[in-house]
Amino acid sequence: MKLYDFTLSGNCQKIRMMLAMLGIDYETRSVSLVDKEQFLPEFLAVNPLHKVPVIDDDGFLLRDSAAILIYLARKYGRPEWYPDNPEAMAEIQQWLSFSVNEVFNGFAIARALIIFKREGDHGAAVELSRQGLDFMEQHLKDHDWLALERTTIADIACYPYTALIEEGHVSLDPYPGIRAWIGRVEALPGYVAMPGLPYSA
Repeated sequence: MKLYDFTLSGNCQKIRMMLAMLGIDYETRSVSLVDKEQFLPEFLAVNPLHKVPVIDDDGFLLRDSAAILIYLARKYGRPEWYPDNPEAMAEIQQWLSFSVNEVFNGFAIARALIIFKREGDHGAAVELSRQGLDFMEQHLKDHDWLALERTTIADIACYPYTALIEEGHVSLDPYPGIRAWIGRVEALPGYVAMPGLPYSA
């Protein structure tokens, strides 16, 4: 297994966590987004959409963090990570959609505008972030996990950019339920931290 990876990417962190939790050995191929290595011809041959993460599983190339999580859970994980009954799949899928909409467009963009000094409307990203955080907090007041009352790939998908959000100048102080959930994720067997995670040991 090879992982095309950028250390500071929350989307790549999802895959590093999943691989570690499943006990899968892998090689890392670093792709620096800061140095624009995603546009080099050798990486474009792997992913013409010039994005990480990408995995190469014995010649099977797969891009997109949500697709990779589903693939790893189904091929290498326990059924609990991503069950095959329609109701359970749908409950998880709505959180995967949340991770690529509210979480990425709010949490990740707010962070990217600060730490990578990108141009954009930080105020709009913060407002979208707070809407997403309010939604998560309301759910986590009554639930330990995002879906199915247990750990699933929904938690892995939403965790990194939520835990990193304070790098985007959005405080988690008003969200005790989210902070407790972050702690539960970090206590999972096989959890691996990444640079910048504010609640990592």
